[in-house]
Amino acid sequence: MEPTFDSGPRVAPVYRRDLPGGGYVAIDVERERELTRTRVSVERRSKDERRDGHRPIVIAEAEGDERSAGFADLYRMAADNAAIARALLQVDGPARGD
Repeated sequence: MEPTFDSGPRVAPVYRRDLPGGGYVAIDVERERELTRTRVSVERRSKDERRDGHRPIVIAEAEGDERSAGFADLYRMAADNAAIARALLQVDGPARGD
């Protein structure tokens, strides 16, 4: 019998749109063996190239996939520029006037 290798979680992009002023918002579903999680992330750069180790900011996540009850809330957030701005403020904190 040959050994089987787990290649880790599978991530499926299910939504993506450009943001005004550059960057994008995306919804990805990560499917692991026993857990499925949906994440909303924001990339502030307009280009896909990133610094080594850089990843988009996750602003919200919920258990489940596109069929879960929480997905509708995440989709509404991803489709609403004001909701994205509020979530980014929670992650980054208010801008400093230094």
